[in-house]
Amino acid sequence: MSEAGPSTEQPGVDQSRRKFLTVATSATAAVGAVFAATPFIASWKPSERARAMGAPVEFDVSKLEPGQMVTLVWRKQPIYVVRRSEAAVQRLAANDSRLKDPKSADSEQPEYAHNEMRSRRADLLVVVATCTHLGCLPKQHFEPGDAEISADWPGGFFCPCHGSKFDLAGRVMSGSPASTNLRIPPYSFRDQNTLVIGLDSAAKGVA
Repeated sequence: MSEAGPSTEQPGVDQSRRKFLTVATSATAAVGAVFAATPFIASWKPSERARAMGAPVEFDVSKLEPGQMVTLVWRKQPIYVVRRSEAAVQRLAANDSRLKDPKSADSEQPEYAHNEMRSRRADLLVVVATCTHLGCLPKQHFEPGDAEISADWPGGFFCPCHGSKFDLAGRVMSGSPASTNLRIPPYSFRDQNTLVIGLDSAAKGVA
C-alpha cells in the first residue's frame, strides 16, 4: 500500500475576509496620506499674519480736521497721516534755508511725492513715523513758535530721543542728528476721502 504524497490541495481562501482586509488597508493608507499632506495643503494658504504684514491699510481722511493727525500701522510700521492747514502749506517754502535736504534729493519717497510738499495732495502728509536717525518716534509740534522747541519754530515734528527736527513735509532741519528726511510710504486714494497705504494705485483712474 503506497503512502500518500504531500497534499497539493490549496487551503480554502476566505474571499470576503481578503476583500475586507484590502479595503481596510487601502482606507488606512488614504487617511495617512491625507494627514501627511495636510501641512503641505495648509502651507498653500497665506496665513493671517502674512496677510496682516503686507495688506494695505485704508483710512477715511474726512475724519481729520486741519491741524489734526492720526497714527496708523502698516507692515508693523507706525504711519502718521496729517491734515495740513492752508497756512501750514504756505509756510513750507520758507523753510528751505533751514533744511539739510530741502529738495529731498537724498531722501526716500515715491516719485509722486518728490516735491516741496512731499505728498500727492497739499493738505495731506503721509509719512513713516520713525526718526531717520535711530528709529525713535517723533512727536507732533505743529504750532509755529512752540515754546517747547523755539520761538522761530515753523511747526513740524520733534524727536525726543536725540533732538532731530522735521518740518510739516517731514524734511529734516539743519543741526539735527538725523541726516535724511522722514520716509514716505507708497499710498494712493481710492476716492476723494479714502486713503490707501501700501498701494501706489488703489483704483484705475484714481491718483
